[in-house]
Amino acid sequence: MGGSMTSATTLKELQDSALEHLWVYLREPSDMAEKGEPTVYVSGEGVRVTDSQGNTSIDAMSGLWLKNVGYGRKEIADAAYEQMLKLTYMPMGTTTEPTIRLAEKIAEITPGDLSRSFFTSGGSESIETAIKLARAYFKRVGEPGRIKFISRKDSYHGATAGAMALGGNHLYPRADYEPLMPGTFHVPQPNFYRCEYNSQTPEECGERNVKAIEDTIKFQGPETVAAVFAEPVSSPMGAVVPPDNYWPMLREVCDKYGVLLIADEVITGFGRTGKMFACEHWGVTPDMMTVAKGITSGYIPMGGTITRKEIADAFVGSQRVSFRHVITFGGHPVAAAAALRNIQIMEDEDMVGNSARQGAYLLDGLKELQEKHPMIGVVRGLGLMCGMELVKDRETKETYPAEAELGSRLTSAFQANGLHLRGSDNMNVAPPLCVTSGEIDEIVSGMDRAFTQVGRELA
Repeated sequence: MGGSMTSATTLKELQDSALEHLWVYLREPSDMAEKGEPTVYVSGEGVRVTDSQGNTSIDAMSGLWLKNVGYGRKEIADAAYEQMLKLTYMPMGTTTEPTIRLAEKIAEITPGDLSRSFFTSGGSESIETAIKLARAYFKRVGEPGRIKFISRKDSYHGATAGAMALGGNHLYPRADYEPLMPGTFHVPQPNFYRCEYNSQTPEECGERNVKAIEDTIKFQGPETVAAVFAEPVSSPMGAVVPPDNYWPMLREVCDKYGVLLIADEVITGFGRTGKMFACEHWGVTPDMMTVAKGITSGYIPMGGTITRKEIADAFVGSQRVSFRHVITFGGHPVAAAAALRNIQIMEDEDMVGNSARQGAYLLDGLKELQEKHPMIGVVRGLGLMCGMELVKDRETKETYPAEAELGSRLTSAFQANGLHLRGSDNMNVAPPLCVTSGEIDEIVSGMDRAFTQVGRELA
C-alpha cells in the first residue's frame, strides 16, 4: 500500500492537533473527539485506502465523487513532478504548454462546439465564473437586462456565495449565510420518486418540471433571465436521474427564450455516468459546462468553465469587450499536466466504458438490496453514480425522524464492514471508475450487512 502505520502516541497528537486547529469538512469537533476521531489516512491504491493504524477499506464514494482513476496512480504524480521541475507558474498575461494542450483536449472531447475553457481551482469557482460569464455575455450582445438565474431545488452547485444562491437543499442549509445573491429562482427537481406535481409517469414528470422552468422564465420576463443552471444527474438527494425527455425539452425551452443552458458537470463529468460527460446521454450540448473533481481525479485541485464558440466570440475583438476575470491558480501548469495524464489514463484504459458496465452491475446489486431491505425506498443511477432514498415506510414514503440517527448509524455500520459511505436519507454510491465487479460485490455485500444491522437496531 505504500503507507506506514502511525504510533498510537503520534496518532493521538495528530488527532488532538486536528481538533484544535483544523476545520474537518462536514464534521463537528466534539463529536469527533467523543468517537476518537478524525481518522487519519496515509495511503491508497485503486479503490482502497489505508489509515494510520493499518486498516484498509473501500472508498465507495471516490472521496467526493472525484477519485475517478483511483488512488495511487504514479503516472499522474510523475507528470506533475516533471512539470514542477520545468515551470510552476507563469508571468501575468501569459500561459504554458500544458495549459494550452489541456484546453485543446477538452475542446476535442466535449460535445458540440464547446471549445474555450476558463480554468479555475475547483467546482465552486467554475460556477462563479459561469455566473459572471453569463451576465457579461448579455451585456456584450446588447441585452444588459438579462441578470437573473433559474436553478432547481434539492441541488448543489458549490460553497461560494453565488454558488450557494443557486443551490438549495436541507443537507446544506443556507440560513447562516443569507442574504444570498439576489435574482436567483428555484424550480422543482425532476425527481419522479417525489415529483412535486404528482406525475404518474417519468415522462409526465419531465414535461411538468420543464414547464415549471418555462413558466418561471415567462413570469420573470425572458428579457431578464440570463441562464438556467442544472446538474445532469443531481447528487444531494441520491443520484436523481431525470426522465429521458427532460434535457432535450429543457434545451428547447432555453433556445425558445434566448436563455443560456449551463450544465453543472462538476460531479458528472469525466466518465462518472458512463459517458465522458453526462449531457451526452441525452444528445444535448449546453451553452456552458462547469467541471472540476474528475478532471484530475482529485490529484491536484482544478476546475473549469467551458463555453460554446458563440459565447466565447462575444469577448473577442478588443480589450474593451474582453472577459475581465482572474482566478490566481486557474490553469496552473502543474494541475494542467496532471489533468492531461489523468484523461490519457481514462482513455487508454477505457474507464468511461468500465463506468457504464460496472455501473449497471452496481445498480443491479443495489436493486437486490432494495428487495431485501424495506428501508430502501428507491434505487437509481447512471454509470458509477448510483444512489438510493431510505424511508421508514415504503407505502407512504415517510422518512425516518432525526432522533433515529439513521445517517450516523449507517455510516458507522458501513465503516465496520470495510466501506467508506456516508449514510443518510439520500445516499450516493460512487466508487472509482477503475472498480472491478469483484470489488462491487464487496461493496454490495458490505452494504447488505450494514443495512441488516441498522434495520435490527431500528426495528
